[in-house]
Parts: sequence; structure tokens; C-alpha cells
Amino acid sequence: MSSCPLCQRSDENLIWQDQACRVIRVEDPAYPAFLRVIWHQHVQEMSDLALADRRHLMNVVLAAEEALRSLVNPVKINLASFGNQVPHLHWHVIPRHPQDRHFPEPVWGTPQRPGQALAAPDDTILHDAIRDTLAELTSG
Repeated sequence: MSSCPLCQRSDENLIWQDQACRVIRVEDPAYPAFLRVIWHQHVQEMSDLALADRRHLMNVVLAAEEALRSLVNPVKINLASFGNQVPHLHWHVIPRHPQDRHFPEPVWGTPQRPGQALAAPDDTILHDAIRDTLAELTSG
């Protein structure tokens, strides 16, 4: 869709991709390890996908979660799929810790403190961790 910002790739920090979806780093200084998993084709809901595509997308979301858990050691990972403002299927993968600006509230809520960001993992290391975890999730 020509007006969809997720269909129009511009200035994305691409971490990993395949033929179906991509993982980008969200440019947010307060959350430098915040990832977004975006389905390439313009669809609005998970139920718009075939069953195999749903499984694939969730495996990528889980691979991104596991990669962040191993690399930044958060106390929690928030997973969210809203699409209220951008009706293009995507998932937010957000590592959280007690010192971040919003904890324990959602990152879209009112800040609770000035906060301290988790260190962001190196893009290449993160790419490899997602790739390797996805291979483990889909083997056998």
C-alpha cells in the first residue's frame, strides 16, 4: 500500500530478513534494544496469513525475543501487536528492566523516571543470534 509507512522502507536499521518478514531496530534512544518484526506483505491481522505463515512469523518473533534475552538480560520482554495507527502486521519486541523510563508501565505510557537505557547489542551479533535461534526453532 503506497501510503503505509511499513510498506515504504526508509531509514530502517535492518537487523535480519528473509522472504517473508524483517526485523528492524526501532530508533528510540530510551530503548535502543527495541525491535520490530514486520511482515513484508501489507496485511492487517495475523488471521490474514496462512497457517504456515503465522507459524513462521511467530517463530521470528520468538527468535528475536530469545536473542534479546540472551544478549541484554532484561527482567522481562514485552511483545505487542497493535496496528491501531499503522494497520500493517508487525510485532514489537521490547526488553525491559526496572531502571527504564516507564517500568513497570508500558513504554507508551507516562514516564516514571528519567530512566537508564539497556545497552543495545551489536547489529551483527543480534542478526546471528536471531538467525541461529530461528534455525533451532524450525529444525526437526
